[in-house]
Amino acid sequence: MSAFDLKKFRSLFPLLEQKVFGKEIVYFDNGATTQKPDCVINKEKEYYEKYNANVHRAAHQLSANATSAFEASRITVQKFIHAKFSHEVIWTKGTTESINLVAQSWGGDNLLAGDEIVLSRTEHHANIVPWQIMAERTGAVIKILQLDESGRIDGKLLDSIITDKTKIVCCTHISNVIGKINPIERIIKRAKLVGAKTLIDGAQAISHVPVDVQQLDCDFYVFSAHKMYGPTGVGVLYGKTELLEQMPVYQTGGEMIKKVSFSGTTFNKLPFKFEAGTPNIAGIIAFSSAIEFINEYKINQKFDHKNQLTDYCYEQLASLKEIQFVVQGKPDIPLFSFLLNKHHHQDVSSSLDVSGIAVRVGHHCAMPLMEYLNISGCIRISLAPYNTFEEVDYFINTLKHILQNKDKQLSSSIDTKSYDSLVTSEEILSTFSKAKSWDAKHREIMLLGKTLKRMPKDLRSNETLILGCESAAWLSISKSPEGIFSFEADSDAKIIRGLLVIVLAALNNQTAEKITQINIDEYFLKLGLIQHLSPSRGNGLLAIVNKIRHSVL
Repeated sequence: MSAFDLKKFRSLFPLLEQKVFGKEIVYFDNGATTQKPDCVINKEKEYYEKYNANVHRAAHQLSANATSAFEASRITVQKFIHAKFSHEVIWTKGTTESINLVAQSWGGDNLLAGDEIVLSRTEHHANIVPWQIMAERTGAVIKILQLDESGRIDGKLLDSIITDKTKIVCCTHISNVIGKINPIERIIKRAKLVGAKTLIDGAQAISHVPVDVQQLDCDFYVFSAHKMYGPTGVGVLYGKTELLEQMPVYQTGGEMIKKVSFSGTTFNKLPFKFEAGTPNIAGIIAFSSAIEFINEYKINQKFDHKNQLTDYCYEQLASLKEIQFVVQGKPDIPLFSFLLNKHHHQDVSSSLDVSGIAVRVGHHCAMPLMEYLNISGCIRISLAPYNTFEEVDYFINTLKHILQNKDKQLSSSIDTKSYDSLVTSEEILSTFSKAKSWDAKHREIMLLGKTLKRMPKDLRSNETLILGCESAAWLSISKSPEGIFSFEADSDAKIIRGLLVIVLAALNNQTAEKITQINIDEYFLKLGLIQHLSPSRGNGLLAIVNKIRHSVL
């Protein structure tokens, strides 16, 4: 391949030309999902336009064309991960379903009381919860692989955790929070020594490092198309033939059967016995184009631009004294998780969003890891080869702006020197009607958040905790002899505190009847906020309102 042309490479991704709030988008959330190149988008469009038909079943040319392209994608994946046979590639909806399939099918057929399932502290919930369910169902026990000082699975402790009682070891190739390659070769070798099976979660690794499942000698390897420039709703379960053949079916229905009668059913051969129902045909066919794209640009190899971008971003982040990385040391892929001292991660993300920068914040579906790190969540940026040094500079400068806290010099038209119940919904509606842009509305929310009096620590308890908020939030309720309800609320995130002020302005000092009659959705629609609330933040608001309504009733 010729020298990497970044400008030409970026032009292959239509979404990168979009603007957010009038600003060019800076997409730093590639660990969640990557953007899609033209070739993938066009391939999916081509299927629907030229040979849309079901696969394997119909006796006509359109179906033959679709089936040919569908099975060609399976072979493309087989070659990409160096599987021995194409039937070892099972199509699923994603990494999560792939793990559930193994847990339910292999786990349900092989785990007994007292057997041990080994996970690691860095696992995504998708590689924890299915195994917890199987442990509860079978009486198996979960053991945890520990981490070393760098945040990788500690290879020195493998022998004490992976023992003769271990039946399966399930661990991530690269953590979606830490971004460092785990010693999976040593883990697999140790597991084999004691006769245990291995499942490797490759969701974060598959687009960054070459994967050879035969060389690794893992029993199962799972990943998703949408994290490697492919469509959503497509995943892969690789499994060794002998294991897949022994495993009972996971779901039943069309395609995965040979014969059905009321006297009994016989199931199809591999890979079809695990692929019940009509699959995501268009997505699977387009996935082949994504793999060809990765191969063409050698994206899963180390090349100068990606290496330099990783080094540069790490150096720039490390230069900010307010940055606290969740673990020390440069990651192996361009994925960085950190905290900004004295700034809640939700507040940072909302300010970055206003600036057109897409990042991920929260617990990243890794709550046990957050607990181990003694944090409630963090900021994560994850870069791809289409990202630029200029985008990193813009991001760093935006962080510096947040750190300077220039909102101190701003004022609101609401008298917010000391928030109390006298701040009314009418005042808030008037103020937000004058704030035409999301930037201005966001500023007003943050200013309101500064004014909400913090609840005493003894009131911030499990009893007052509002379940369903994206950051910790608490609500205390009192009722007067006249039946008037008043509320005291708090959150660690300033933006949530601002939203709490807005909610309480409408609901505070009202009767139960009045509270249940207020239409909060209509209220937020009038404020012009509905379209700017993320689903998680919107669900958090709903959780707050529901707790109030449930309590007063």
